[in-house]
Amino acid sequence: MAAKFSINTTSPFFLVLCLTAFFTLSCYADPDPLQDFCVADLNSTTILNGFPCKPLSEVQNDDFFFSGLAIEPSTDNRLGLGTRLADVTTFPGLNTHGLTIARVVLAPGGIIPVHTHPRGSESNFVIKGKVLFGFLSTTNVLYSKVLKAGEMSIIPKGLVHFVQNVGSEKAVLLAIFNSQSPGTSRLPNNLFGSTPAIPSDLLAKNFQVDEDVIASIKSKFSS
Repeated sequence: MAAKFSINTTSPFFLVLCLTAFFTLSCYADPDPLQDFCVADLNSTTILNGFPCKPLSEVQNDDFFFSGLAIEPSTDNRLGLGTRLADVTTFPGLNTHGLTIARVVLAPGGIIPVHTHPRGSESNFVIKGKVLFGFLSTTNVLYSKVLKAGEMSIIPKGLVHFVQNVGSEKAVLLAIFNSQSPGTSRLPNNLFGSTPAIPSDLLAKNFQVDEDVIASIKSKFSS
């Protein structure tokens, strides 16, 4: 007669066994690079969560070097903000390395509006000037400080933050993200310049103001 046995489904061993089986069966991708490099094929029509690699025979020396940040961006706009971006679309050699770098220039009083990066944390290194960095935790605590040349900040992934030049001269900084596509959601534009528009009565209730105030703000963000 065959032997009978039972399994204790509440035992730690059984739980570990189930978790091991789950991850073994469900995880078919390695999050780390599996080759020396993967230069982005920007012409590919393949739909992926990112860019596929160019054939090795098409990889060139210049794929790994980028001079686009050398050109100073203009700050001649209402925000006093200029940016030059090195991401996978401008620098294909960054593909799969989880990096985006931006050169940011702020005129005196210039700002980067209140915004979030939903897919990446951000580190800022001040090259020139005096810059106020601040971010809000999900418990509504503000962490902020004025930094000068040679100092740096960290903005945790997804949290609302802002930047302002509080000095009397132009400020220059490098913003570095741990994602090749961190995304940027500017809250003022999202709230008051979306397409289609968020209903004004809803925004009025959120901000506890009259609808004509909302209409006035929306007019400044209309395309």
